Amino acid sequence: MNDECTVRPRTEDDLDACVGVLAEVHRRDGYPVHWPARPADWLSSGDRLGAWVAELDGRVAGHVALSRPGDGDVTPGLWREGPTAVLSRLFVAPWARGHRLGALLIGRAVDEARHAGRHPVLDVVATDTAAAALYERLGWKRLTTVEQRWSPDQTVPVHCYAAPAEPT
Repeated sequence: MNDECTVRPRTEDDLDACVGVLAEVHRRDGYPVHWPARPADWLSSGDRLGAWVAELDGRVAGHVALSRPGDGDVTPGLWREGPTAVLSRLFVAPWARGHRLGALLIGRAVDEARHAGRHPVLDVVATDTAAAALYERLGWKRLTTVEQRWSPDQTVPVHCYAAPAEPT
């Protein structure tokens, strides 16, 4: 194994592999909190600006999506310095961790958001300390923590983040 890492645009042909990796992540880490009835549709939902996969040695090992803000997105409303893009659906297979795939995927989404004239933002469930630590290591700024209503009987604390300022 040569540990060759690449990030490329996701295609429809990647969805089955992405769902398989997402299932591994859900079993190990509990992400997403609620397993979607149709995971391929969940990966493709929203007003997408793009989606990318990370490959490790030619095998799909991670995913990230970027979309325009939608109903229920709290973080874009906190950013007052222009239009935003929401980074979401980020996950890396447990077997592929330690190769910086999460940082590569985030970097690609950030670059694409900025190319589109938008500032990247995201939210993360407060209990997902590993994800929050990754964002903070990459320079993302926590704007606030809010209680988000996910169902009539469930509220969840989420941290709201904005990407670091674009280098000058």
